[in-house]
Amino acid sequence: MSAPRRVLLEEPLTDAEVARGLVGGDESCLAAAHDRWSPLVHTLARRALGDDREAEDVTQQVFLGIWRGRHGYRPERGAIVGWIVGITKRKIADALAARTRRAELVASAGAVLVLADPGQERPESVLDRVLVGREMAKLPSTQQRVLRLAFYEDLTQTQIARRTGMPLGTVKSHARRGLHQLRHGLRREAGG
Repeated sequence: MSAPRRVLLEEPLTDAEVARGLVGGDESCLAAAHDRWSPLVHTLARRALGDDREAEDVTQQVFLGIWRGRHGYRPERGAIVGWIVGITKRKIADALAARTRRAELVASAGAVLVLADPGQERPESVLDRVLVGREMAKLPSTQQRVLRLAFYEDLTQTQIARRTGMPLGTVKSHARRGLHQLRHGLRREAGG
């Protein structure tokens, strides 16, 4: 298999040339697309998410999605910028859904938050820590690790994926399943 043809960037490429180069696997066209459209992607993400760090993550995910999905671009369906905006909207929706899931998970596993405040030594706090610790110990080690990184080190799922080397989807699955098991275990302990 021959290496992808590289386009010399002597003068700015048209959008159509960038699109053809991307589909053909030309990394310089990915760089050109990033230079040209990353400000737009970042602005859309920043407005929707209200957070620069999340907007940067979405921007990175969009351009990774562009590269991975480049063979799915069809010029007859519209301009490449429209395709990129569509990917951006999906990645923003994913980020908002993840944010909602995180909020729900934190609420459903509220007892875990008690562990973050060692200054509270009410009997209920001690009991909560014991119960949560017991239920955490029942989880598979990977789920325990993901939850500990999320709650004790306050890492986002993207940061956990980077630190552990796991794919982001795997981190999300471990967090979701682990918190689901934790929530159900705590409900059983509470008699609910």
